[in-house]
Amino acid sequence: MTAELGTHASIAQRIIGNIVQALQPAVSPDGSKVAFVVQRVDMEHNTYVSQVWLADTTDGGTPPRPVTAGDRDASPTWSPDGRLLAFTARPTKKGPTLLQLLPIGDPGEVRTVATMPDGVRDPAFSPDGTLISFLSRTQDERYRVAGVTDSDTSWQSPRKIERFFSQLNGEGWVFDRPSHIHVVRVDGTGGAPRNLTPGPFQFSRPSWLPDSSGLVTSGGCHDTWDLDFAVDLHLVRLDGTRTTLTGQTGIYDTPSVSPDGRTVAFLGIDDPRVSPQNFRVGLVSIDGGAHRWVSAGLDRTFETTAGTCVPHWLDDRTLVGSADDRGQTHLYRLTTDAAVPVPITSGPRMVKTLSAAGGTIAFTASSVDEVADLFVIVDGSERRLTSFAERYRTAAQPHTWERFTVPCTDGSAEIDAWIMRPAGFTEGATYPVLLNVHGGPHTQYGETFFDEAQFQAAAGFVVLMSNPRGGSGREESWGQAIMGPKHPVRPGAGWGTLDVDDVMAVLDTALDRYPFCDPNRVGMQGGSYGGYMATALATRFSDRFRAICSERAVNNMLTEEFNSDIATVFRTEIGPLHTDDPQEYLRLSPSERVRDIDCPILIIHSENDLRCPIIQADELFVALRLMGKDVTYYRFPGESHELSRSGSPVHRRMRAEIILDYFANHLA
Repeated sequence: MTAELGTHASIAQRIIGNIVQALQPAVSPDGSKVAFVVQRVDMEHNTYVSQVWLADTTDGGTPPRPVTAGDRDASPTWSPDGRLLAFTARPTKKGPTLLQLLPIGDPGEVRTVATMPDGVRDPAFSPDGTLISFLSRTQDERYRVAGVTDSDTSWQSPRKIERFFSQLNGEGWVFDRPSHIHVVRVDGTGGAPRNLTPGPFQFSRPSWLPDSSGLVTSGGCHDTWDLDFAVDLHLVRLDGTRTTLTGQTGIYDTPSVSPDGRTVAFLGIDDPRVSPQNFRVGLVSIDGGAHRWVSAGLDRTFETTAGTCVPHWLDDRTLVGSADDRGQTHLYRLTTDAAVPVPITSGPRMVKTLSAAGGTIAFTASSVDEVADLFVIVDGSERRLTSFAERYRTAAQPHTWERFTVPCTDGSAEIDAWIMRPAGFTEGATYPVLLNVHGGPHTQYGETFFDEAQFQAAAGFVVLMSNPRGGSGREESWGQAIMGPKHPVRPGAGWGTLDVDDVMAVLDTALDRYPFCDPNRVGMQGGSYGGYMATALATRFSDRFRAICSERAVNNMLTEEFNSDIATVFRTEIGPLHTDDPQEYLRLSPSERVRDIDCPILIIHSENDLRCPIIQADELFVALRLMGKDVTYYRFPGESHELSRSGSPVHRRMRAEIILDYFANHLA
């Protein structure tokens, strides 16, 4: 290993290995306490360690402290009387998940009420305190062969595939492991957890009725859900009977039942044929019928990049939710009379998670040079309860950045952009530039901690980011600007058109406005849709870039629509079926123009990536290699599409090391 490579490994270790942050807040019923999860990167053991902590929300109360001792504890939730805290625990990395109860304020031991072989998610007490609901996958009989280990698939029966979306990135096969709602008695007298939703359909996080007689959940539960993409709200009674509240006409998800039990709030859109759209907050009666939107006065998406928050009822007429807004994500107060949502947080940051009870709102938030901390709003006053960002600043010396805007080349609007100066910045010197393009495309860069930007700046690069058309955080028309020109409902310019114009306009403006940017040493990196943009820019602007990294990319839109875990969904953006008009998908594919690539290309891909399958990288490598192009290819074993965000810590460090070394060599 070279000295330079060792330096880059040290940078990655410092930036990634020191991350400790707050997640998953849960406010106690009386609002006096908040349980939350503290997660840290354990580079030595190549894992993530998480514990449940507890903090008082009152000023001067007991400081935050851990209350569980496991390595993989998460998902805290309170009993209605505030005397028990339920949480999930995994004693071993690949073993079953336990649902456990911890007494709060009373003596007693931690007690296990459920042991599930395929995970526990979103536990919640019934309002009467007798039951806990949770989600867990129900394995088909084919997974359970007597005397045979789970890893020996040679004994398993074949899978009968009847619908699309049978696999999910990061989860593997899911159609024969559907996510179901289970309930278990708190006192342990009811035996094993009971499955309320058996069968082939999958369900999402439920919300209890106030009288504890049932729950409202969401899921596609009709025969054509994989063709029309409709997701409905369903009322599930404790006897297992299910009533559908919506009409298979849209995507209605993330339910939250009002305190009086009469209304269900949710997030959704009305036309699944169109993507992207700004998800709105809606209301529907507990008896079903027509729904209405209460967030329409704010043309922003409530399905956020930082982490979508369930709408929380503050009372029977008021809710709080989160929405993206031009690189920020904030909490908004909404009312049932559909008044314009009012922001209740502010500043250059992104809110990631939310909980509210007893007059207290708790949330976690991050900014560009701060990992996520826990905050509370009590009586309209906001306080920070944890100091993980301060500790990280001492350990890792993160950088801040400058926001600027750039006019679109067609004069229609302006593009939000950010520039981060490199470590050791000196006025009068010039530095190599790394242009980054986000994935999605309907996501956003912005005011949040991003390890990618931090390790690039720490290695001596100017970091340049922007939110071109197609992204989120703006009015719906901004995100839909690059939908396919043949789309039957919302035709746009297509991928690789206005988005490319915007990205190059940001680059040109930065090179002109900031003299420390060296125009002769520019590299570019992007992942997923950003990887698509990386390959596309390489085919059109090889003379502008000294090197490009195309990571977990979609390069061939036609094969992507056949092979991805979300295959057939891309028609909601492009328009025609790929089987009807394959040429339209090939026309959009940068893999069709690889002969025009003349700059060095670095390909990084994960072998277990189901969102952009490894064939996308293989096709690009084979074509470039056959044509004698300068190409370098790294495949990461055992990782999914989420390598850069939640892959193993060692692989994340290795990946950063590869990228920094590559650009250091080519932009020297």
